[in-house]
Amino acid sequence: MEYNTQRPKLKISDYGRNIYKLIQYAKGIEDRGQRNRMAQTIVNIMARGEDGKRPKDEDQRRYWVHLMILADWDLDIDVPYDISPEESVEFKPRRMTYGQKGSRFHHYGHIMEEMVKRAAEYPDGEERDALIARIAHAMKRDYLLWNRDTVEDEVINSQMELLSQGRIQVKQDFRYQEAGSYLAGGKEDSFNLNNKKKRKKKKKRKPQRQVF
Repeated sequence: MEYNTQRPKLKISDYGRNIYKLIQYAKGIEDRGQRNRMAQTIVNIMARGEDGKRPKDEDQRRYWVHLMILADWDLDIDVPYDISPEESVEFKPRRMTYGQKGSRFHHYGHIMEEMVKRAAEYPDGEERDALIARIAHAMKRDYLLWNRDTVEDEVINSQMELLSQGRIQVKQDFRYQEAGSYLAGGKEDSFNLNNKKKRKKKKKRKPQRQVF
């Protein structure tokens, strides 16, 4: 078995060990044309490892430089760009972009807010009422997961109205469940973290008398 500590250290670890192995394989290809095609394939794999797409023209040169750095500049190929061992291209991973959609109430999350907006688009009827009821129960559950203290039902109603921009008003005859039923399978006191289940003591069996 071969361990990573016994293998050569990678100069650019972001590409992984397999890219290094492919470069070593390319060095052993005798035909120059095949070696060039293999090098192009490796560059394409290096680029796809970042965003899953083929490299853009402006990024091509950077990958070819990285290829030659990983090969210790000892890969006899026709590089399509003017590069030399004297230059150094710093490897920086691309900045990840995060969603810019802000949630008005973070404890509900963006998906719950989208569900409220979709429910507001439903026409009046039993299906709309059933959907609003399910969302209301889910909102109270999420609120209690975020804040273990009790929450007034009117707070959930008003927040749903705000998220729907006034298009949803929870009906007056709608009833929420008790807080405990949302948090632990319906047991009122089961969401108390200090509540420990009592273990049943096993009865000791009396030894049976042996008859000789």
